[in-house]
This record gives sequence, structure tokens and C-alpha cells, in this order.
Amino acid sequence: MVGSRPHAGPGLIRIIGGRWRGRRIQVPDVPGLRPTPDRIRETLFNWLQPIVSGARCLDLFSGSGALAFEALSRGAAEVVAVERDATAVTALKHSAAILQVEGLQIHQAAASVFLAGPPRPFDVVFLDPPFDSELLPEIQVQLTTGWLATPAWIYLECAPGQERGELPGGWDQRRQKRAGDVIYRLVRSD
Repeated sequence: MVGSRPHAGPGLIRIIGGRWRGRRIQVPDVPGLRPTPDRIRETLFNWLQPIVSGARCLDLFSGSGALAFEALSRGAAEVVAVERDATAVTALKHSAAILQVEGLQIHQAAASVFLAGPPRPFDVVFLDPPFDSELLPEIQVQLTTGWLATPAWIYLECAPGQERGELPGGWDQRRQKRAGDVIYRLVRSD
């Protein structure tokens, strides 16, 4: 995800679990890029453990692809990664080639533009928009137009204070934690 916090700079982050456990993926030098930290990804995928194997996942605001590659490493059947920044998309493709990933589709587009296309349901959706944006409410509404399987799990990552907004009808928050300046939640849609 490309966002408003100081960026991590170029470098590498590791995949926490699954078949590529310990492997590293590229973090491109993109202003505002803030990959989901290891500790948060570990907690998230512990929450998703009974769900992610065989799941169809949508990673909006993909950035470095940390969530996409983690899901595939842990057995997701398919991940669609959506990222608007060309440099980040190039890095995603590079990491996918190094890992010899199957089941990953990468789309260079803004999340709202991608979701304006023909919907198809996903089991798990990762939402990690730029913290300085007002995109989360709009994207949540767009997801309710045929993008969610029954049931679906939605991961939301935001700055403190942004989690107070209303969730769409039929969405039920199941988990929430805070790590530093990140609030992360797991929501179920029936």
C-alpha cells in the first residue's frame, strides 16, 4: 500500500509463514509505501488460518505485496493484487518472478477504478489504503456490489481514529488490535 506515513525505503521484507517462509520480497523506493509489519501480518494470518487455504483473495492498495505473497505462501488459491503506482507494480512483478508464483494477478489501477469493473466474489479482501486518504468508506461501499463471497472476510488497516466510521450493513467486526500508529481489524460479511 502506498500511503502517507514516511516510507520504508528500498529494501526487503520477509514472508512470515507457509511455503515461502523466510523468503524476502522487494520493497521499492516509493514515497509513502508502508508494508504491513511482520507482527501485524503474523497476527492477521493467525486469525485467517482456517480460511486462507484455497481462498480467493483481493489485495487492494497492494504496495509491496506483503499481504498478497503471504496469502499465497499459506495456500490461497488465487490473489488479485491491485496497485496504482507503476514502480510498486514493477516490484510486485519482480518478486512474483523470483518466487515463481502461480495464482497471482497484478493490476495497475486505482482501487476505485478496479472496483468499477465487473464484480466477482472474493473470500478474503485486504484493505490498506493510504492513511491520509478518505478512501476507506467509498471502497467498502463498492465492495458490497458483488465483490464479496458469502461469507467473506475483510481486513482493514488504518490510522487511529479512522476506524470509527460505520461499516456497511451486514458487516460484523470480529477482531481489532492496535500496533503503534496502526489500527487493524478483521470483519466478516455474510
